[in-house]
Amino acid sequence: MEVEAELPDDFRCPISMEVMTDPVILSSGHTFDRASIQRWLDSGNRTCPLTNLPLPPSPSLIPNHALRSLISNFLSLRPAAAVTDDAFLLARLSFPSDTPSLAAVLRLAQHGGHAARRLLADSGATSVLLRHAAAPDCPDLQELSLRALLHLSLDGDDARVGLVAEGALDPLVAALRGGSGSSALAATLLTSLAVVEVNKATIGAHPAAIPRLAALLLEGGGRERREAATALYELCKFAENRRRTIRAGAVPPLLRLVSEGSERAVRVLGLLAKCREGKEEMRKLSGFVRVLAEVVRAGSPRAIEHALLVLNLVCSDSKVMAVEATEEGVLDLCSILSGDVNLKTSKNAMELALILEKGRFTLVTWFSSKGDLDLATKKLSGGPLKFYSLLLNKANFFLWTAAAERNTQNQAEKRNAQIHNMSFKCLH
Repeated sequence: MEVEAELPDDFRCPISMEVMTDPVILSSGHTFDRASIQRWLDSGNRTCPLTNLPLPPSPSLIPNHALRSLISNFLSLRPAAAVTDDAFLLARLSFPSDTPSLAAVLRLAQHGGHAARRLLADSGATSVLLRHAAAPDCPDLQELSLRALLHLSLDGDDARVGLVAEGALDPLVAALRGGSGSSALAATLLTSLAVVEVNKATIGAHPAAIPRLAALLLEGGGRERREAATALYELCKFAENRRRTIRAGAVPPLLRLVSEGSERAVRVLGLLAKCREGKEEMRKLSGFVRVLAEVVRAGSPRAIEHALLVLNLVCSDSKVMAVEATEEGVLDLCSILSGDVNLKTSKNAMELALILEKGRFTLVTWFSSKGDLDLATKKLSGGPLKFYSLLLNKANFFLWTAAAERNTQNQAEKRNAQIHNMSFKCLH
């Protein structure tokens, strides 16, 4: 298309090199397409992709309305002949198609604007794209179809609901079993569709959607696992999908992804920890607290915020987890993070510190109830956890204070008895 050749470079996203549909300005002053820069930030990056300069902990994305208007106006000036050509192309489109035809459909979905995407949806081309999306025997055609469908889904909530209504879920779940490029694109498309609340429930109710995403977390490469985690994050905002995700066995591969530095995986665990089944599954995993403690110690600001939330939830009703968290130095980290500029991080740190302090106090109280300092000393110094030795001084002080209070009470009772006897003698 002639318009594509003449398209100004400023209309293309520096990351995807595609025409921007929702341009936003990063704090560095550069403009990116929202979907591309959001994926960059969700991957834990906190530098500008163009300048490599550092960004704030929570970078803001400001809509570039002026550039969006320019792009829209430019694309609306396409010659009438081009529209006629598009209609002719779509009228001839059928299954099975070929690479040139699907590439032309993709360009139309990418660069044609809202009117062209509407034409695509009304022409019946969607059904052809969905059939190719489910056909792994032609990976090139499958990938072209998935890319075109992704651009169609970005046309608004009505487009997303419409795609699900047309039966997009079965082909997308089938594509999750495909090659690396197709499975990652299918997961990305599921994320886009799940933005709409009603689609979250519909996708979650599909018997294979969440299990396939969980399998992709375990078996996929770096990109596939990141896209699967992003899809699960969007889906798990719907409460029932959290239980489905846990039953699909997603917690262990998510923890592995967290250990590799994935901020998005931490946020998924934050959603899963809000249900009882999620907390129980997390407590079964060896090293779970250690991995989250490392995120609190050295993760990105957003990852720290959500790691504290996860630890809050799993330690709130588990003394074992609370003891392990204290042993990993989380309590000391909370004392530092309670003054963080991020209010959510500060709040989560203070709440977690209270939970861990309560666990320390409960343990000391248990020792003091035995009334045996030697027993307390033996337990504290000989236990398997460093936490015991850290509490030794506090336990000694607690027992000493309790003994002093008992002595004081006994002396007071003796004085009261003496006063009573003297008063009795005076009266008689």
